[in-house]
Amino acid sequence: MITNQTFTMIKPNAVEKGHTGAIIDQIIKGGYKILALKYVWLSRKEAEKFYEIHKERPFFDELVSFMSRSPIVAIALEKENAIEAFREFIGATDPSKAEKGTIRAKYGESVGENAIHGSDSNENAQKEISFFFSGREIYV
Repeated sequence: MITNQTFTMIKPNAVEKGHTGAIIDQIIKGGYKILALKYVWLSRKEAEKFYEIHKERPFFDELVSFMSRSPIVAIALEKENAIEAFREFIGATDPSKAEKGTIRAKYGESVGENAIHGSDSNENAQKEISFFFSGREIYV
């Protein structure tokens, strides 16, 4: 199933280093339409809920600590075949393996602090969008 919506989140390390504007600019220039955008600081409890799918993984506590250490920027996006297209657009999870010019290659520091999140499935994109945005906050 192809969807035209996806979710992304500019992670704390990229926000802390002042890359938010450049990343949003690259997303827009990549042909993505912003449906909703929010600057928010996740509490530890909110980060745990957002990443509950990874609760049993050994990196869960480190991930939650990282995602709640400072603000993030949550963004709902639209483009044809958004999930696959955006994951390719942002680059590999490991910034050292990401294609040159991708967001993770430019702004990521490590696998754990790779600058940006991209939904991995249609189901997760809708869950992630609804985690951050109510229906009235999304431009359609």
